[in-house]
Amino acid sequence: MTQSTDSIEFASLLCSRLCHDLLSPVGALNNGLELMADETDPEMRQRCLDLLGDSARTSANKLKFFRLAFGSAGGFGDAVPPHEAKVAIEGMFAASGRVKLGWMVEEQLLSKLAVKVLLNLALIAGDALVRGGQLDIGAETRPGITEIVVRGEGPKVILDPELRAALAGTLPPSGLASRTAAAWMVRQLVESAGGDIVLSPPGESVLLFGASIPGQG
Repeated sequence: MTQSTDSIEFASLLCSRLCHDLLSPVGALNNGLELMADETDPEMRQRCLDLLGDSARTSANKLKFFRLAFGSAGGFGDAVPPHEAKVAIEGMFAASGRVKLGWMVEEQLLSKLAVKVLLNLALIAGDALVRGGQLDIGAETRPGITEIVVRGEGPKVILDPELRAALAGTLPPSGLASRTAAAWMVRQLVESAGGDIVLSPPGESVLLFGASIPGQG
């Protein structure tokens, strides 16, 4: 299989992941509109409007996050204000109240690569908090390197073994699927920059990711 074919296959897997994540809120929008078309009771119509509002916000929040995490957001420059990443993560997790966000990033700007890595690690850690919990994110840029730390803690923390393997760089080609595409992409981006990703051991009550990206300071 050629490199071009590999790239197309990976893009297809990533698109499948994004479509899967957007299907629920967009489907809720469609259901709400169908209910509104037949409903005459004022109270029920208000409930439909509330459903539509929640679904629209969820869809918009996910699109904002995906634009930064997987697209070319932030203009054509090389750096992105970390506040944009914070707002995107809050929209994905903190707004629901299921996950509390701790933000420890004082930098005024981070490279686009660092922001993509930070967002994707935060997404993986946040999804691993299946019963909610605390999601702490830190990043620091020093001369020649940017270091990122993502920590997740909650009543039940589950990281899929294939996601762990994708982040660790041990996932076999047969394991690349829509659910592992983002983790695999993060590993490839960091390795291409000459950096590394470390993970806390499986079975721990706290999930910890660390990424070191040379040449970003």
